[in-house]
Amino acid sequence: MVKKITVLLLFISSLSTYTMAQQDSTNYATIGNYPSTFSVGNSLARMIDGLGYRYFWASDSLTTTDLAYVPSDDARTSLETIEHIYDLSCDILFVAKGNTLARPRAKYAFTYEALRLKTLENLKLASKIFASLSDEACAERNVVFKKSSGESVEYPLWNLINGQISDAIYHVGQLVSFRRSSGNPVSKKMSVFTGGK
Repeated sequence: MVKKITVLLLFISSLSTYTMAQQDSTNYATIGNYPSTFSVGNSLARMIDGLGYRYFWASDSLTTTDLAYVPSDDARTSLETIEHIYDLSCDILFVAKGNTLARPRAKYAFTYEALRLKTLENLKLASKIFASLSDEACAERNVVFKKSSGESVEYPLWNLINGQISDAIYHVGQLVSFRRSSGNPVSKKMSVFTGGK
């Protein structure tokens, strides 16, 4: 009897977690209201929100045909592009938290749905963290890489903007183009100017 109750509780707990995760995946269906003040943290957060919004719609409802699409032999598939965007979202979140980026990266094996959800969660959390930081805290936040040799290399926060954030936006644009080419264009509900639908 105790085992049955334990199994039932675990099932309810995992169902609750799954439901919350499904709700979290809609975090970027719209961007939401903008802050009432300009600050370094708010500006970074809004850039990340713009990325999250574009990614939400670019990666929404992709088919196996879409995921396998590749424009040429030397290019990434749509799924490989999604994997790369996930890696970039991890970097963005690590920098937001003040953590060091390790190279080479740890290997992972996620489904498309899990990659999409994790990417959206990473971006949402990074946005919240940056929005909460003072200008002084942002000025002290650096992008720090730790190489496999153990050596650390440090860059100013500016490099996160022209590096991982811009790179992720660039690859989201590729994803939009790829899915259009595979016959599944992005929803017309999205409005990149207003961040609404």
